[in-house]
Amino acid sequence: MADDEQRLVEEIQAELAKLKVSDLLLQTLYSVSSLGYHRLSGEGRDLEQVRLAIESLRALVPVLEGTAPEDALRDFHQVLANLQLAYASAVAEEPQA
Repeated sequence: MADDEQRLVEEIQAELAKLKVSDLLLQTLYSVSSLGYHRLSGEGRDLEQVRLAIESLRALVPVLEGTAPEDALRDFHQVLANLQLAYASAVAEEPQA
């Protein structure tokens, strides 16, 4: 392995050593909620993906209680509630098959 590659591997390992699972889960919640909102409208509208985002948030938010900042959890509870309301409205707008 070249010196540059070895240095890169060591830097990545050092960063991974600092990373906490709770940090990764918070980032995941942010990504899932953003994608869920994105799938509510436009050409990328996919209500099944929105439903999956909602269920993912419902499963993961409680896991973080006690390990993540309270304000972050409060924000994600609100995001979940808002996404659920937006999903319900979108489903109600769907034409009946």
